[in-house]
Amino acid sequence: MTRDAGDRCRLPQAFWRAAERMGLPAPALLRQARLPATLHVAPETWLTTAQYFALWRAVETLSQDPAIGLRMTVETDTSVHPPATMSAFFARDYRDGLHRLARFKRLCTPEELTAAETGTECRIAVRWLYTDDAEPDAAADVTFAAILELGRRGTGRHLTPIQVEMTRTSPVTEAHRSYFDAPIQTGCAQNALVLDRADLDLPFAGYNPELLAILDPSLAASLGEIEAQSSLPDQVKILIKRRIASGKPDIAEVAREMGMSERTLQRRITEQGTSYRGLLDEARRELGRQLLSDGQNGIDEIAFLLGFQDTSSFYRAFRAWEGLTPAAWRDLH
Repeated sequence: MTRDAGDRCRLPQAFWRAAERMGLPAPALLRQARLPATLHVAPETWLTTAQYFALWRAVETLSQDPAIGLRMTVETDTSVHPPATMSAFFARDYRDGLHRLARFKRLCTPEELTAAETGTECRIAVRWLYTDDAEPDAAADVTFAAILELGRRGTGRHLTPIQVEMTRTSPVTEAHRSYFDAPIQTGCAQNALVLDRADLDLPFAGYNPELLAILDPSLAASLGEIEAQSSLPDQVKILIKRRIASGKPDIAEVAREMGMSERTLQRRITEQGTSYRGLLDEARRELGRQLLSDGQNGIDEIAFLLGFQDTSSFYRAFRAWEGLTPAAWRDLH
């Protein structure tokens, strides 16, 4: 079976330099992960998700440091970040930076970040698109630290999350407690950070609209190339899920981001044997199942996040999808 063309994890030279500083030479890591011995020689390396996870498990095994992911991220200078993540540091504010990080993350790893703002909180959840395997704890810590370092370095403030949710079952270390300075819950269904929504409005000292005007078109073009390798219905559903919490996603907005007219998108969707309304329902169904399985949000909140006007409408739609009420489905899963 051939692997999906979108299953690509970019491994920059900065990773090998950070590992070396931690006393983890590349040859030893590659042997432990059972990866080609010359991978670290190439100026840029691409791995599958399975290979990427194997490499991080090798980091965990050889370092014997439960906080190695945090240390490698915190001690890496922003200047060596790839453009896909560096652009977030030139954003207008923390919210804009998180939006850029989530949007362009696919240029580095097939990892989806979703941000849901409700009340005074913003919950950023992480999902890997091409695997059901458990994410290595060190890799999860890298993502946690990347999100938090973006806010801390961008605003110049020691921002702290409201809560940290980890899938790991092992106890967290003092290094984790000190770094996050927030309650940490382990054994969760999903890795997620709950941030103070007010922090998202804090401006970034390094805001540089001129540089973003140069970076954005190139990053968007590269992202388009990756998304073009997946099916059109999948691309549309990804864009719908990004917008769904802010209201019913309009086909015109989705078409605009995909670089085509509404009429062209409608025609291409029809050629695929489906409809925009059908894809909207599928996206809502998939996201609804994910949120219910996660167990972090109430039924009313999920209805809001899926763009329903009221909870009753969500109940009717979900019963049509699954033959059960959302509460009954959650109890079974």
